[in-house]
Amino acid sequence: MTTFSRRAALVAALLTSVAFPAAAEQVFNRIASFPVAANLPADKDKLSTTSAEIIAATDDGMTLIYSDSPLGAIGFVDISDAKSPKAGGALMMDGEPTSVASAAGKALVAVNTSESKAKPSGRLAIVDVASRKVEATCDLGGQPDSIALNKDKTLGAIAIENERDEEINDGKIPQMPAGDLVVFRLKDGTVDCGSIQHVALTGLAGVAPEDPEPEFVSFNSQNEIALTLQENNEIVIIDAITAKVKTHFSAGSTDLAGIDTKRDGALKFSGELKGVAREPDAVKWLDDERLVVANEGDYQGGSRGFTIFDKSGKVLYESGASFERAVAGIGHYPDKRSSAKGVEPEGLEAATFGGQPYFFLLAERASVVGVYKDTGMEPELAQLLPSGVSPEGAVAIPGRNLLATANEVDLGEDGGPRSHVMIYEFAEGEKAYPQIVAAERDGNPVGFAALSGLAASPGKPGQLFAVSDSVLGMQPTIYTIDATKKPALITETLTVKRDGQPAQKLDIEGVAVDEKGWFWLASEGNSEKLVPHALYHVNPKGEIKEEIALPKELTDNEIRYGLEGVTIVGSGDDATLWMAVQREWKDDEKGFVKLVSYKPKSKEWGAVRYPLDRSEAGWVGLSEISAHGDSVYLIERDNLVGDAAKLKKLYKVAIADLNPGKLGGELPVVNKVEAHDFLDELRTATNGYVLDKLEGFAFDASGKAFAVTDNDGVDDSSGETLFFPVNLVGTN
Repeated sequence: MTTFSRRAALVAALLTSVAFPAAAEQVFNRIASFPVAANLPADKDKLSTTSAEIIAATDDGMTLIYSDSPLGAIGFVDISDAKSPKAGGALMMDGEPTSVASAAGKALVAVNTSESKAKPSGRLAIVDVASRKVEATCDLGGQPDSIALNKDKTLGAIAIENERDEEINDGKIPQMPAGDLVVFRLKDGTVDCGSIQHVALTGLAGVAPEDPEPEFVSFNSQNEIALTLQENNEIVIIDAITAKVKTHFSAGSTDLAGIDTKRDGALKFSGELKGVAREPDAVKWLDDERLVVANEGDYQGGSRGFTIFDKSGKVLYESGASFERAVAGIGHYPDKRSSAKGVEPEGLEAATFGGQPYFFLLAERASVVGVYKDTGMEPELAQLLPSGVSPEGAVAIPGRNLLATANEVDLGEDGGPRSHVMIYEFAEGEKAYPQIVAAERDGNPVGFAALSGLAASPGKPGQLFAVSDSVLGMQPTIYTIDATKKPALITETLTVKRDGQPAQKLDIEGVAVDEKGWFWLASEGNSEKLVPHALYHVNPKGEIKEEIALPKELTDNEIRYGLEGVTIVGSGDDATLWMAVQREWKDDEKGFVKLVSYKPKSKEWGAVRYPLDRSEAGWVGLSEISAHGDSVYLIERDNLVGDAAKLKKLYKVAIADLNPGKLGGELPVVNKVEAHDFLDELRTATNGYVLDKLEGFAFDASGKAFAVTDNDGVDDSSGETLFFPVNLVGTN
């Protein structure tokens, strides 16, 4: 196994700070999660796609307002009790809301009404929040994107993007008509449409100067507007009073080192890219002289981090790859995006909490929020917060010590998580997330994903092993976990090898460790991808020494959902491997799955039948099997998330009742006893929605129980990994 250097602990300063919070420290923790679908109008299908994108708060901080482009509405969330947000309904906007701001009891909504990208149009709608009615509208003369108001809410600005059509000329610019900036005046939340002025932006940028594509706006206290032209890689400073451009400068480029550059199913943070255009999306003033931009890139760049400029264009700080390398350390790195924009920083918010200025960086593809202390010099990464799937916008409410994020992706039609608004509180306490992190190796992040099984390290209390599933198909890995740390710490990795190379065609879902310290791995097959259902015997160096195919009596009836766990009962020549099959195969009676046995000494196979609980929706199956004392313990769960999730339980079966029948014949049915219900822990661990894939469970050498969730490698998921001790009262 590879041993991590002691220097890694010093390099991973963020992880250390996360792991050991000081007494009475004030930190951000999520306190509530609101599913946007709860605001769907009664006449809409409950699986209609929704999306919380840009979010604002009323002046009293009691109501959140978000734009919902797919629904064509703005939504309201009552947060008078921030820990128990309530649906406030949705207001249809007769167009596509792109952004929202709030002032004096009004919501100011930028609405895209374009016939096509070649014929852009839009309006500003003024909505009375109390009555949920549109009071007035102003024509904007183009397709709007971001909206912002000044400090005293007497001036506003809207970026008129007139976005490019990615289906034309491979999405290259210029594409007319050009975008511009709208500046307007307002009083008591009501906009004077006659005050609207258009600020021309052509001829400024070094990239396609005839086609500026404004993206995001922000005011400082001197009524100066910072505006990003993302595709043009330009930043413009405008005087809002005179509606004149004061200065502009290129966002420039940066070199990146220590990054993952290939979408290859392996996490390797040793690559580099030179001269990457920043192409900023969101921008926020940190004070009247400094501004920070999120370098998403949406055209030909994307430098994966953020940059702090002064308003003359001087770079004061460049994050480089530091942000996404920290993200990799908590298991949120999206390998499928690595060759392009990495974690894809997109949104920003800035505010002061407890006398300390902060800014918040939202990573769309990693689904995390980076909490940075603004020190006036080099910013300090204080926390990484879990968000929903693809955070797009954020709003701070310092007067209530609250932060809210809007998370845009809705996977309800595919049975996945819905779009959510997440609410965080700044208060004294410990950081609830992350619950598991990885140390660095040779100065680079290890990165981890999709922890799909757990096993104890014999004779070493507090040490566990976990495995990655097919998400890291080019890097099948066994992880060593120090569960005595908080958060738990991945201290070592072991690549599973065949003929000296990382083994292919594996989907490791279960792991067990024998008395010699060798590993038994259960691989869930998928014939469509030529991945076999199989067992693998692996030595402590990670080398596969035996590959054991499932017998024909089983594989003749296979489906994709195969072995989801493996454990060892007995020792020496009497050792028996027991494996849990996740779902019913073709020869199984509905509601029953097999627990399959294999004796390495005699090479005998057998099985028993296990009765599944029933569910009104989705499917139910097994996700883990672990022997302890006189029982084997099995995770039984549905495949549902959020409020739809009903079954996430631990059952036990007496080992004395595991009397396998002959494959192909009549199999005995075992009795199961409920040992634990995980639902409350999954709801309250970080106050997010209930995660689907509770896939790992084991007892350490001292008998302490632990569980872990599989984050699907941040693919169509929030990327969250929960790792927690399980209190089993009265368990052997």
